[in-house]
Amino acid sequence: MGARLPTGGYRGAPGPDRPPRGGPPRPGYPGRVSTEQTPEAPAEPRPGRLTAAAAVSALEGLALVAGGLFMLVLGLTGKPDKPTQAEMGGLTLVVLGLIPLIAARGLLRRRSWSRGPAMITQIMALPVAWMFLNSDGAPWIPAGIALAAVAITGLVLLVNPATTRALGIRGPMRDA
Repeated sequence: MGARLPTGGYRGAPGPDRPPRGGPPRPGYPGRVSTEQTPEAPAEPRPGRLTAAAAVSALEGLALVAGGLFMLVLGLTGKPDKPTQAEMGGLTLVVLGLIPLIAARGLLRRRSWSRGPAMITQIMALPVAWMFLNSDGAPWIPAGIALAAVAITGLVLLVNPATTRALGIRGPMRDA
């Protein structure tokens, strides 16, 4: 059984007897893609809550990177039970730490996309804090309290109306 190859073009594709959809193509960039750049940040000063949200996100990112580097170095130079597991865990934490760091940079530059990764980081920190709080070890309980406080503070700062306005994020009914 042989496969049939298309020879006459696809249905609906512009051809010599069919004009392109949406009217004649505009001169300039092919495919009618906008050539306009993303507008620069507004001249008004950055709200303090946005700066604080970026700081919280950067703090969490730095903590993840530091913990990952510690695990990585310990896995390479120390005597862990499973060196491969320590190395991969450390590498994973370093890569995961880059997400809130990039989000913090985006928040400082007022990029609306940066709020999503920053919020996800805060939300993912809450179960980790809960795990720390339910652990048996004494040093983990204060760490859980601190992590929960930082994550809740970050969430409150990110959903604040001043922060959303500064990022240019409109609510669902405010498209007009």
